[in-house]
Amino acid sequence: MKFRSVLAAALLGAAAAGAFAQAKEQFFPLLSYRTGPYAPNGTPWANGKQDYIKMINARDGGINGVKLTFEECETGYATDRGVECYERLKGRAGVTLFDPQATGITFALTEKVDKDKIPLITVGYGLSVAQDGSAFKWNFPILGSYWTGSDILIQHIAKKEGGLDKLKGKKIALVYHDSPFGKEPIPLLQERAKMHGFTLDLIPVTAPGVEQKAAWLQVRQQRPDYVLLWGWGVMNSTALKEAQATGYPREKMYGVWWAGAEPDVKDVADGAKGYNALALQHGADHDSKVVKDILKYVHDKGQGTGPKDEVGSVLYMRGLIIQMLGVEAVRRAQERFGKGKVMTSEQVRWGLENLNLDQKKLDALGFAGVMRPVSTSCQDHMGSTWARIQTWDGKQWKFTSDWYQADEQIIKPMVKTGAEKYLADKKLQRRPATDCGS
Repeated sequence: MKFRSVLAAALLGAAAAGAFAQAKEQFFPLLSYRTGPYAPNGTPWANGKQDYIKMINARDGGINGVKLTFEECETGYATDRGVECYERLKGRAGVTLFDPQATGITFALTEKVDKDKIPLITVGYGLSVAQDGSAFKWNFPILGSYWTGSDILIQHIAKKEGGLDKLKGKKIALVYHDSPFGKEPIPLLQERAKMHGFTLDLIPVTAPGVEQKAAWLQVRQQRPDYVLLWGWGVMNSTALKEAQATGYPREKMYGVWWAGAEPDVKDVADGAKGYNALALQHGADHDSKVVKDILKYVHDKGQGTGPKDEVGSVLYMRGLIIQMLGVEAVRRAQERFGKGKVMTSEQVRWGLENLNLDQKKLDALGFAGVMRPVSTSCQDHMGSTWARIQTWDGKQWKFTSDWYQADEQIIKPMVKTGAEKYLADKKLQRRPATDCGS
């Protein structure tokens, strides 16, 4: 009996020691999709996130001495598998935040994170109305939403036509992924169509988008002046091939920022020449300091997650940006709650809500020229609404516009109305002003 008691005590002590050691690390759950039709796009995104964590550990020794750990969970871009990953990883010690990597998964997790008190970071995707931080305490669509993106595309098309008044009588088609992701821009585009008198044709494409002949038959019949492509994964290259086959001019096509990366055009090459897409804060970048540090501290040490020549590509850079924002949220939280300590998910949420990455800070982090400054608040969980247009020249993406800022005079009333409807439907209340400091 005495032996058993000693053994039990030893085992309990070992377990406690293990738990204590685990609590000394900041854990990043990484939802990813490296399999299925979205793998060509999901893989470099996931690789960038992993490599940034590895670089922070190798170069900086973590965040003020706190080492970072991670575990990937494969979703295949499926909502049910994304929820399963969330449920499995949310209880890990030191859990930081979740980047669902899919709008459908974001929709499914929004109510869950409110109860679990774990933030969702959705850079350039997710719920557009979640910009309203007083209604969505745990959602952070940092840098942009599908409403800001579609608004900027309309601004750019109007500029090409000679002004917003020249949109009257025009016809714009939205060829979209028939999912929450693809449907998100529709309310903003409908509002703009009503304001400026253009016709909006909605052409859904069944996921994953490998069969689009019916959609492009509609395009050929309706002859829109412009096509907006709201695609992801194999849908994008398929759309460009169909546009080529039907003779629709690629220079009249504009994609969302998830339809403007190397995997979308490389197999089409010259067939995609002239195609345009949004660039969310950045494009491909092989010369920035953060890329050089990734190569030096990760890939040159044989620790790279994917191929070395992928480093600096569009979606890889987006992975770096997303992970950097998560790391800086932890760092910002430590400034308030204790440097050198593991931050709880609630403390990280405060960090996300109080980010202030000015140009000097971005330069110090190695992101000079990669992205614009971002500053979030209790009311504004987005922090920046800028984007540019890039164009495929047959070999590479090149920026072909100055920066555009989404028109908040149009978007903010829509966000407020949408947030109010969400709160009413879910029987929820807005956060009181006193909660902003929490």
